[in-house]
Amino acid sequence: MSNILIRGVTVLTMESHDSVISDGIIAIAGDRIAAVGLHNAIPAGFVAGREIDGAGMVALPGLVNCHTHAAMTLLRSYADDLPLMKWLNEKIWPLEAKMQSEDFYWGTMLCCLEMIKSGTTTFADMYFEMNQVARAVEESGMRACLSRGMVGVGPGAGKAVDENIRLVEEWHGQAGGRITTMFGPHAPYTCPPEYLKKVIELAARYGVGIHIHVAETKDEVQQIQENYGTTPVRHLDAVGIFEVPTLAAHCVYLDKGDIEVLAEKKVGVAHCPESNMKLASGISPVEEMLKSGVMVGLGTDGASSNNNLDMMEESNNNLDMMEEMHCAALLQKVACGDPMAMPSFKTLQMATSGGARVLGLPDVGMLKTGMKADLILVDLRRPHLCPQHDIIAHLVYSAQSADVDTVIINGEIVMEGRRVLTIDEKKVMAEAQMCADRLVGK
Repeated sequence: MSNILIRGVTVLTMESHDSVISDGIIAIAGDRIAAVGLHNAIPAGFVAGREIDGAGMVALPGLVNCHTHAAMTLLRSYADDLPLMKWLNEKIWPLEAKMQSEDFYWGTMLCCLEMIKSGTTTFADMYFEMNQVARAVEESGMRACLSRGMVGVGPGAGKAVDENIRLVEEWHGQAGGRITTMFGPHAPYTCPPEYLKKVIELAARYGVGIHIHVAETKDEVQQIQENYGTTPVRHLDAVGIFEVPTLAAHCVYLDKGDIEVLAEKKVGVAHCPESNMKLASGISPVEEMLKSGVMVGLGTDGASSNNNLDMMEESNNNLDMMEEMHCAALLQKVACGDPMAMPSFKTLQMATSGGARVLGLPDVGMLKTGMKADLILVDLRRPHLCPQHDIIAHLVYSAQSADVDTVIINGEIVMEGRRVLTIDEKKVMAEAQMCADRLVGK
């Protein structure tokens, strides 16, 4: 790993709305940022093994995808235009039961390829065969927080716990520290209280967090109310799940008391606007959560519930955090009836530093000395990014995934000139297609 110096770049540090440096430099030593500043801020004695010309580019922290199911790329467009429970019970879960180890590996590699090409450097994944997922993360060069999805009813409940334990024991802190782990109980409606209590005890014992779907649909809220006489959030609080660090995905149906619990217990929320829209799950009260002090990041969810289309050249990306930012901002404005809701900097925070906080990664999400060298360069020399009145607004409202030119993760150049260096793109796509064809019987 050689030192890297980026010159002549506009730097968006994400420390504040005004933290924009023109004609700046970023010095990277090993896996960390050694200096960020004006062109003359290169540290004394710093010798770069590689220099990058950043003219015409903006550097910002790599995007953080707080909730996905990576290998579901193989199920993209397989079952569209269905409500969540019908989609899961009749289409997704039956096909997932047929998936083999190689499917999880190639599906995750395809996911990593998509995310790298759209500027995502870190993601949180909850799925199965997580050793194959971890292997793909290690080889792709990405940073990830992994959990084994666990359904607490049925014959596989105990096996799922054992597999999550093995994931934590074998992979936490691996891949040069790029892989961290959590426990992944699926949701309060699929995991009974005693099962959740066992998971809480394990998370506390291993010193890791919990990743769980919460209050995603009206059906879930009704089911929890009928079974436990309360809301999903307050039910989980009573069980004790929020006593360990928790990543709560979706959080669409919340009342004021729920939001107060999330803020008080420092629960991280993964907001997935496009998935929630596609499945007609509803609109999460993100603006209210942020005003109440809840930590909120952005997530795409799995590709089969978020197959958005980016019309820019070279880009047909279903795990596109650029598009997720755009939708998140617009959706809150219309939901709140307020054009000032979810301003661009707040939205970009959710996709970078806010997402890092949600995942419990204190040294990711900002460009400042001592932080991990996870950053992207976005090419501003595009007609749709001209004129440049407000770069932050451009990134949220106008930029496309195809504008991402360079991706650096943990101090390593993973993509340059839109060419991914860690993944054989053609091979991954061919293998993923063969896996998907076998699954659907082609």
